Amino acid sequence: MEELPVRRVLGDVVEAVAEGGAVLVAPPGTGKTTLVPLALAGAFEGTVVVAEPRRIAARAAARRMAELRGERVGESVGYSVRGDRNVGPRTRVEVVTTGLLVQRLLADPELAGVGTVMIDECHERHLDTDLALGFLVESRQALRPDLRLLATSATADAQRFAELLDARIVTAEGALHDVAVVWCPPERPVRPPHGLQVDPAFLDHVAAVVRRAWRETDGDLLVFLPGAGEIAAVRRRLADLPTDVLHGRLPAAAQDTAIRPGDQRRVVLATAVAESSLTVPGVRVVVDAGLARVPRTDHARGLGSLATVRAAKAATVQRAGRAGREAPGVVYRCWSPADDERLPAQPEPEVAVAELTGFALALACWGHPGGTGLALPDPPPDAAMRVAAATLQALGAVDGAGRATPRGHRMSRVGAHPRLARALLDGAPKVGARKAAEVVAILADDSLATGDDLAAAWRHLRDSRDGRWRAETERLHKGLTGAPTGLPDDLVAGLLVGLAYPERLARLRNNGYLMAGGTEAVLPPGSPLTGHPWLAIAVADRQPGNAAARVRLAAAIDEGTAREAGAALLSTVDEVTAEGAERRDQLGAITLRRRELRNPPRELVERALREALGKQGLRWSKEATQLRLRMDFCHRVLGPPWPDVSDANVIAHTDLSTATRLSTVDSERTLRAMLPWPAAQRLDDLAPERLPVPSGSLIKLDYSDPGAPVLAVKVQEAFGWLETPRVGDGRVAVLLHLLSPAGRPVAVTRDLASFWRTGYPQVRAELRGRYPRHPWPEDPATAAPTKKTNPRR
Repeated sequence: MEELPVRRVLGDVVEAVAEGGAVLVAPPGTGKTTLVPLALAGAFEGTVVVAEPRRIAARAAARRMAELRGERVGESVGYSVRGDRNVGPRTRVEVVTTGLLVQRLLADPELAGVGTVMIDECHERHLDTDLALGFLVESRQALRPDLRLLATSATADAQRFAELLDARIVTAEGALHDVAVVWCPPERPVRPPHGLQVDPAFLDHVAAVVRRAWRETDGDLLVFLPGAGEIAAVRRRLADLPTDVLHGRLPAAAQDTAIRPGDQRRVVLATAVAESSLTVPGVRVVVDAGLARVPRTDHARGLGSLATVRAAKAATVQRAGRAGREAPGVVYRCWSPADDERLPAQPEPEVAVAELTGFALALACWGHPGGTGLALPDPPPDAAMRVAAATLQALGAVDGAGRATPRGHRMSRVGAHPRLARALLDGAPKVGARKAAEVVAILADDSLATGDDLAAAWRHLRDSRDGRWRAETERLHKGLTGAPTGLPDDLVAGLLVGLAYPERLARLRNNGYLMAGGTEAVLPPGSPLTGHPWLAIAVADRQPGNAAARVRLAAAIDEGTAREAGAALLSTVDEVTAEGAERRDQLGAITLRRRELRNPPRELVERALREALGKQGLRWSKEATQLRLRMDFCHRVLGPPWPDVSDANVIAHTDLSTATRLSTVDSERTLRAMLPWPAAQRLDDLAPERLPVPSGSLIKLDYSDPGAPVLAVKVQEAFGWLETPRVGDGRVAVLLHLLSPAGRPVAVTRDLASFWRTGYPQVRAELRGRYPRHPWPEDPATAAPTKKTNPRR
C-alpha cells in the first residue's frame, strides 16, 4: 500500500477537501477508491460517504477498506446498496451507490451527520452521478457550507467537474505497475456490431486471443465483453479452460465469488462492471474485445434498446489498468493501432441517450423541474425531457408547471422507476400489497425472470430461495397496504404491468400483437404466450432495422384487465371517411369495437370528402376532361377572369354540401360553376371543341398539349386551305397534324401555305403509289378537298 501513487498526494487531497472541494485524477490501480476515504475519515469529523456507480463496486470497496483496517465490514467501514445494508454504530466510512445517495439527498438535503461526500468514477457519467453532483453543489451552497466534496476520475477530463464543484484538481501521476499492449486485430474482416448482434467470427477471434494470452502469460485473465450473451458464447468456446463470469445480472453472491482469488489460474469473463473501482485479485492479463453496450431510446414509441458500439478510449484505458493493479501486466487488444486512433475519447454521457423519466422526477422533487438553474455537468436533451415531463404528468407525479405533486414525492420515495412506483402504489389496493411488491421487484430487475412469461417467472421465484428478489420485495412491501385478491397470477402480473406501461397493452393481430401505443410486437419463437388474445408487455425492445418490437417479458391477460389497467387510454372515436362513418371504442391504437355511425355531422362528412379528394384527386369523365382542358387553355392564353383549373383549385370550389361518397362528386358540374360570366358565353369561340375543315368535316381539337391545340386532319380534307386556323381570340395558331389515308401523321405544321409548296411534293411522291385510290393532285392549294376516294375504273 505504501507504493500506491495516490498515497503521495493524500496530503494535497485532504488540504483541497478542507477548502471545500477537490477533483482527484488518478489512473486505475492507484488506490483512490480505498486509501482516500480512509484518509478523509481520519482527517475530518462526520461520516465519509463514498458513492460508487455500481453495487458490486460498492461492496468490494467496503470489503477492501475493512481488510486494510483489520476489521469486518460493518464496523468502521460499511456499505449500503439497494436491498443490502451492512453498517453499524461505529461506521465512519459508508460506501453507497450513487442511486442511493440521490434518494438520501431527496429525503434529507442537508445530509445530517455526513461530513464529506466522495463521488467515485464521476467520469462514467451515469444519470445518478450527474444528479448527485448537482444536488450536492446546491446543498452546499444553500444549506451546508461546511459539506466537503470530492470527485474522483480515472481520466483527464476533470476540468468540467472542477468548475462544477468550484474545486481544485489534484493529480496522482503514474500507475502502480506497467501494462504492456499487444495488438491483436482479426486476420479476416468481420461484420461490425449491429444492435445486439456481434459477428460470431469476431467472438471466435476473441476466444483465440484468450487462448494465446493463456499460453504466453502467467496469472489470471480478465476478458472484457459487451454483454452476458457474448460472455456465454465465448465461455462455450473456452470450455476446456477454467472460467468464471462477472456481470450485473448475477446475484450478489456470484459476483463476490468472481472477484475473490481462486485456487487455480482462471479466466474471468466480464462486462463493463469490472472496468473501474474494482480489483479482481490475481489478474495479470486483460483481453479487451473493444466493445461496449449502451442504451438507446425510441422516445416516439416509448421503447428502449441496447446497442453494441466501439468502446471509448477512456474505457479501454480503464480496462487495461485492471492488469497492472498487483504486478506488471499485459493487455491484448482485439483491434489495430489504426482503429485505436479512431476511437471516441470519452463515452457518451447517459443523460444524452437514456430514458429520462426517473431523472426528471428527481429534478422535480428537488425543486428544479427540467434541471433549470441546477449545476449539472450537461443539460438534458429537450426532446427526451419533454417526453419525460408528459409521462410524469400522466402519472400524476407533476403538475402542469412541472412541479412535483405529493403523489410524485411519494413515488420518488419508492426507489424505483416512476412507472413501477405507480404500479406499486395503485396496484397494491387492487391485488394486495405483497403480490404487488413481488411482481414490481421482478419488473425492477427483469434479469430475475427466466423466459418471457412473467407469471411463470413469478411462480418460479416464489418457489426458489433467490435472496435478491426477496430482499427487494421486502423493501418495496414496507409501508404498503392492500389485501390480497383471488385473481390468478397471470391477471395480477398483467394488471401491474399495464398500470406501469399502459401503452404496451397489446392484442393479437395476424402473427403478432398491436400495442396500445401503436407499435407492432412479436413474441420469440416457441414462446408459451403464443396465441393469447391479450398481453401486457413489460419489456420489449426494437432493434435497428426492425419494424416490430421484440417481446422480452409479458403476461397473458383478458380484455377486462386491459380495460382496467389502460383506463386512461380508453376513448370513443367517431371517424368519418369518404367511404362512410363509424364509431369506435379504442384502447389507444387498439380498436375494441366498431359500429356504423348514422347521420354523422355534415361538416365532418364534408371535411372527410375534401381530405380524400386532396389525396385521391377528382374523378374526371371524358366530357369533364375536355371542358377542363378548354378552360385551362383560356386561363393560360387570356388570363382573368378565366379561372385556374388545377386539382387543388377545382377541389376548393367543389360543392360538397349534398355529397355522401366520392363517387357522387360531379367534377363537370364544378367546372361549369367556375365558368366566368359573361365571358363564358364566348367559350365556343375562344376554345372551340371542334373546327370545320375545307372538306366540311367538324374535327375535334385536342387541348392536352400546353403549347397549342392540335387538329389532326387528313391531307385530302385540307386541300385548298391556305390559312392556318387560330383560336384564343386569334392569339394562338392551331398545330396541324396532317394525316395519311391510314390516319398516320405525315407532317406537323402551323404554316399550311409553306407546307403545300415545300413539304407536300415529297409526301405525294412517297404516298400516291401506296394509296392510289386517294387523290394526290400536283397543286393541292387549288385542288378540291374531299373525304372520298377516286372512283374505281
